[in-house]
Amino acid sequence: MSAEAYLNRIGTAVPAHDIHAPFVAFARTLLPDARTRLVLDRMAERAGIERRWSLLRPGNLAAGEVDADGFYGRGRFPGTAARMALYERGAPDLAVRAVGDLGLDAAAMARITHLVIASCTGFSAPGLDLQLVARLGLRPGVARSLIGFMGCAAAVPALRMARDAVRADPSARVLVVTLELCTLHFQETADLETVLSFLLFGDGAAAALVSADPTGFALGDFRSTLIPDSAGLITWHIGDGGFLMHLSGQVPGRIAAALRDDLTRADPAGILRGEGPQAVDLWAVHAGGRTVLDAVEIGLRLGPDALGASRAVLRGHGNMSSATVMFVLRRLLDGPAADRAKGARGLAMAFGPGMAAESFRFHRVG
Repeated sequence: MSAEAYLNRIGTAVPAHDIHAPFVAFARTLLPDARTRLVLDRMAERAGIERRWSLLRPGNLAAGEVDADGFYGRGRFPGTAARMALYERGAPDLAVRAVGDLGLDAAAMARITHLVIASCTGFSAPGLDLQLVARLGLRPGVARSLIGFMGCAAAVPALRMARDAVRADPSARVLVVTLELCTLHFQETADLETVLSFLLFGDGAAAALVSADPTGFALGDFRSTLIPDSAGLITWHIGDGGFLMHLSGQVPGRIAAALRDDLTRADPAGILRGEGPQAVDLWAVHAGGRTVLDAVEIGLRLGPDALGASRAVLRGHGNMSSATVMFVLRRLLDGPAADRAKGARGLAMAFGPGMAAESFRFHRVG
């Protein structure tokens, strides 16, 4: 009989620099006319984002700076190699801070048997996995796995991998790290759609402990659902000048339509597992943007407060790709007493390239 797996703790970390307002100011200088700048201003005002964090220090626009360290220079944005070199230097420190936020002592760290990392904003070899083994003092034989380029949905398969490890071996203790440095991939462009997509993204990292210890959230069934005719709506390609993001304006509408269909069909193989929204007490929806959260709320006919944790994460951090849903889960895990009722049922959901909806059910055990 396989063991049940539990999401025991979640730690989070962001860099020190709030770049939301400075980015909006810089983005206005990229746009060629008053009309497009007005669209940017309107979208920034309606984005539901107040702060986003970056590894890079904001620059002095009046002095011609984009960032204070000259990583981005007007007319000479860096190539992919330079961006990857900065990822390799900056990612380990942020990951270590997120793991430190778990509050595990040295003895607990020595008991970690598996390390699962999800990231799509940087690559190197030896990579973040081996860097963390050394920095955290993990045992050399720890089982390591990397999940890359699955975008905003990657935390869900990372947790699924952790759950499977614990179900196969109840003594397993899995450290899951989701880390993204999205702001390393800004582009110098006058294309309004591209500029608006970067209005959403920030840097962040989350760490989680998954084990057979019955505390936190019990991890239930996981499901991957492909939304039909949507493969080109979210894309993420490696270019000579960083990773190139395409985020279609059709994404929210397609999500809302897919969820309405799921709700109508009551399909046991669907995202809601054939149950209505009334079967869910806690919603952990990836905060991909205000319009994405609105689409989920509309598609599932949710009340105005159902996605409160997601909207709070969006407001304070923006979209941190794979790390975002972990920040939402942390708010629910550590939330007010009213949200901590034993047995409360939850559904986590995130959307990524494909377009794939990755989801899992969970319930609170204490």
